[in-house]
Amino acid sequence: MPRERGEKVIATNRRARHDYNIEKSYEAGMVLTGTEVKSLRQGRANLSDGYAFVKGNEVFLDSVHIPEYSQGHWTNHSAKRIRKLLLHREEIAKLQHAVSAGGYTLIPLKLYFSDGRAKVEIALAKGKREFDKRQTLRERQDTREAERAMRLRNRTGD
Repeated sequence: MPRERGEKVIATNRRARHDYNIEKSYEAGMVLTGTEVKSLRQGRANLSDGYAFVKGNEVFLDSVHIPEYSQGHWTNHSAKRIRKLLLHREEIAKLQHAVSAGGYTLIPLKLYFSDGRAKVEIALAKGKREFDKRQTLRERQDTREAERAMRLRNRTGD
Protein backbone atom coordinates (compact mmCIF):
# COMPACT_ATOMS: atom_id res chain seq x y z
CA MET A 1 0.00 0.00 0.00
CA PRO A 2 1.58 3.34 -1.00
CA ARG A 3 2.10 6.02 1.61
CA GLU A 4 -0.06 9.11 1.63
CA ARG A 5 1.23 12.16 -0.19
CA GLY A 6 0.41 15.81 0.28
CA GLU A 7 -1.43 17.63 3.00
CA LYS A 8 -4.87 16.79 4.39
CA VAL A 9 -6.31 19.41 6.75
CA ILE A 10 -8.27 18.03 9.70
CA ALA A 11 -9.16 21.17 11.67
CA THR A 12 -8.41 24.89 11.58
CA ASN A 13 -8.69 27.55 14.25
CA ARG A 14 -10.45 30.33 12.32
CA ARG A 15 -11.10 32.37 15.46
CA ALA A 16 -7.37 32.69 16.19
CA ARG A 17 -6.70 35.17 13.39
CA HIS A 18 -9.53 37.35 14.69
CA ASP A 19 -8.41 37.30 18.33
CA TYR A 20 -4.62 37.42 17.85
CA ASN A 21 -1.93 39.11 15.79
CA ILE A 22 0.11 36.23 14.38
CA GLU A 23 3.85 36.97 14.57
CA LYS A 24 5.38 33.69 13.39
CA SER A 25 4.15 30.15 12.84
CA TYR A 26 5.90 26.82 13.30
CA GLU A 27 5.15 23.28 12.13
CA ALA A 28 5.38 20.69 14.89
CA GLY A 29 4.88 16.96 15.08
CA MET A 30 2.74 15.45 17.81
CA VAL A 31 3.17 12.47 20.09
CA LEU A 32 -0.13 10.57 19.73
CA THR A 33 -1.60 7.22 20.67
CA GLY A 34 -3.06 4.85 18.07
CA THR A 35 -6.69 5.67 18.79
CA GLU A 36 -5.98 9.40 18.51
CA VAL A 37 -4.53 8.91 15.03
CA LYS A 38 -7.53 6.81 13.98
CA SER A 39 -9.91 9.45 15.30
CA LEU A 40 -7.99 12.16 13.40
CA ARG A 41 -8.14 10.10 10.21
CA GLN A 42 -11.93 10.24 10.55
CA GLY A 43 -11.53 14.04 10.43
CA ARG A 44 -12.63 14.80 13.98
CA ALA A 45 -10.86 17.44 16.09
CA ASN A 46 -11.49 20.86 17.62
CA LEU A 47 -8.77 23.50 18.12
CA SER A 48 -10.91 26.38 19.37
CA ASP A 49 -9.90 26.23 23.06
CA GLY A 50 -6.39 24.92 22.50
CA TYR A 51 -3.12 26.51 23.51
CA ALA A 52 0.51 25.44 23.80
CA PHE A 53 3.00 26.03 26.59
CA VAL A 54 6.69 25.49 27.18
CA LYS A 55 7.71 23.48 30.23
CA GLY A 56 11.40 22.82 30.70
CA ASN A 57 12.83 22.17 27.25
CA GLU A 58 9.60 20.70 25.86
CA VAL A 59 6.45 22.14 24.30
CA PHE A 60 3.01 20.74 25.10
CA LEU A 61 -0.41 21.22 23.52
CA ASP A 62 -3.35 21.48 25.89
CA SER A 63 -7.17 21.63 25.56
CA VAL A 64 -7.28 20.39 21.98
CA HIS A 65 -10.32 18.13 21.69
CA ILE A 66 -9.73 14.89 19.79
CA PRO A 67 -12.82 12.75 20.44
CA GLU A 68 -12.52 9.12 21.45
CA TYR A 69 -12.29 6.60 18.63
CA SER A 70 -15.69 5.00 18.08
CA GLN A 71 -14.36 1.43 17.72
CA GLY A 72 -11.82 1.79 20.52
CA HIS A 73 -12.17 -0.09 23.78
CA TRP A 74 -10.17 0.10 27.04
CA THR A 75 -7.12 1.47 25.13
CA ASN A 76 -9.03 4.61 24.12
CA HIS A 77 -7.50 7.99 24.95
CA SER A 78 -8.98 10.85 26.95
CA ALA A 79 -10.37 13.56 24.69
CA LYS A 80 -8.58 16.64 26.08
CA ARG A 81 -5.27 15.28 27.32
CA ILE A 82 -1.97 17.16 27.18
CA ARG A 83 0.05 16.18 24.11
CA LYS A 84 3.78 16.66 23.58
CA LEU A 85 4.90 18.58 20.49
CA LEU A 86 8.05 17.78 18.54
CA LEU A 87 10.16 20.82 17.63
CA HIS A 88 13.85 21.55 17.15
CA ARG A 89 15.77 22.66 20.23
CA GLU A 90 16.50 26.10 18.70
CA GLU A 91 12.80 26.67 17.96
CA ILE A 92 11.86 25.71 21.51
CA ALA A 93 14.44 28.16 22.89
CA LYS A 94 13.05 30.99 20.72
CA LEU A 95 9.48 30.23 21.77
CA GLN A 96 10.42 29.98 25.44
CA HIS A 97 12.23 33.32 25.31
CA ALA A 98 9.33 35.10 23.56
CA VAL A 99 6.66 33.69 25.90
CA SER A 100 8.66 34.39 29.06
CA ALA A 101 9.35 37.99 27.92
CA GLY A 102 5.60 38.53 28.14
CA GLY A 103 2.72 39.48 25.91
CA TYR A 104 3.01 36.45 23.64
CA THR A 105 1.16 33.15 23.66
CA LEU A 106 1.30 29.94 21.63
CA ILE A 107 -1.89 28.94 19.85
CA PRO A 108 -2.65 26.13 17.38
CA LEU A 109 -3.77 27.33 13.96
CA LYS A 110 -4.17 24.12 11.96
CA LEU A 111 -4.13 20.36 12.53
CA TYR A 112 -3.31 18.28 9.46
CA PHE A 113 -1.64 15.19 8.01
CA SER A 114 1.53 15.86 6.02
CA ASP A 115 2.68 12.79 4.08
CA GLY A 116 0.77 10.58 6.50
CA ARG A 117 2.12 12.13 9.72
CA ALA A 118 0.00 14.22 12.07
CA LYS A 119 1.26 17.80 12.34
CA VAL A 120 0.06 20.94 14.05
CA GLU A 121 0.84 24.51 13.04
CA ILE A 122 1.37 26.61 16.15
CA ALA A 123 1.77 30.36 16.12
CA LEU A 124 3.54 32.85 18.33
CA ALA A 125 0.80 35.41 18.77
CA LYS A 126 -0.06 38.57 20.65
CA GLY A 127 -3.64 39.12 21.76
CA LYS A 128 -5.71 41.87 20.16
CA ARG A 129 -7.69 44.36 22.16
CA GLU A 130 -11.34 45.03 21.37
CA PHE A 131 -10.40 48.24 19.55
CA ASP A 132 -7.95 46.36 17.32
CA LYS A 133 -10.59 43.77 16.44
CA ARG A 134 -13.08 46.47 15.43
CA GLN A 135 -10.42 48.29 13.42
CA THR A 136 -9.49 45.10 11.54
CA LEU A 137 -13.15 44.43 10.71
CA ARG A 138 -13.60 48.03 9.55
CA GLU A 139 -10.53 47.83 7.29
CA ARG A 140 -11.74 44.56 5.77
CA GLN A 141 -15.18 46.05 5.16
CA ASP A 142 -13.70 49.19 3.55
CA THR A 143 -11.51 47.21 1.15
CA ARG A 144 -14.47 44.99 0.23
CA GLU A 145 -16.61 48.05 -0.54
CA ALA A 146 -13.81 49.64 -2.59
CA GLU A 147 -13.35 46.46 -4.65
CA ARG A 148 -17.10 46.24 -5.18
CA ALA A 149 -17.24 49.86 -6.39
CA MET A 150 -14.31 49.35 -8.77
CA ARG A 151 -15.88 46.17 -10.17
CA LEU A 152 -19.18 47.96 -10.73
CA ARG A 153 -17.42 50.90 -12.42
CA ASN A 154 -15.44 48.58 -14.72
CA ARG A 155 -18.61 46.74 -15.75
CA THR A 156 -20.55 49.87 -16.66
CA GLY A 157 -17.57 51.46 -18.43
CA ASP A 158 -17.91 54.92 -16.87
